Amino acid sequence: MAEIATRRSPAVPSTDWMRAQAVAARFILHGPEAARVAAAPVWGVNFSDQACRALVLGTRATLWLGPEEYLLLDRADPANTGDQSTSASSGVAVTAAALERALSATAHALVDISHRQFALEISGPQAVRILNGACPLDLDVSEFPVGMCTRTVLAKAEIVLWRTRTDAFHVEVWRSFGGYVTGLLGEIAREFYPET
Repeated sequence: MAEIATRRSPAVPSTDWMRAQAVAARFILHGPEAARVAAAPVWGVNFSDQACRALVLGTRATLWLGPEEYLLLDRADPANTGDQSTSASSGVAVTAAALERALSATAHALVDISHRQFALEISGPQAVRILNGACPLDLDVSEFPVGMCTRTVLAKAEIVLWRTRTDAFHVEVWRSFGGYVTGLLGEIAREFYPET
């Protein structure tokens, strides 16, 4: 049996404008409307019908990534207290099993990606300018409002970008790009925060 990777956030320099988010449970759900209707009561959060929007209830969120594709994010995962791979994997397994039971009568794909990525929060008055140093999207709040999310790029790294507040973004990063993304953001931020 394959070993379950430990779920720790990579070392990220904590600054006034960037910090690593706690370890979280993550699933990708592919499926038609029937799958979303079946999963919502178990997950506890509805699924947006509007493209590029996130819905949140408590510690859980659903992020629209594409037609019939959603990122399910639970920021209250049992692993939040550190490297607890056994309790974390059992908590994720319980959630996955409950979702699979609810989805059993409909076509779907549910994949646990909890070990694949981690999250950063980029916040503060320069958050948009720092992100736009390497992200091609127009992040002005009139074009990318609070609650909007999308899969995009940060230079050469694929990310999921979600605006959680006017001055804050949740950034999902693959672990293998962690050093690249945080280093790049640090270089860009030096223009605004010379001490970074």
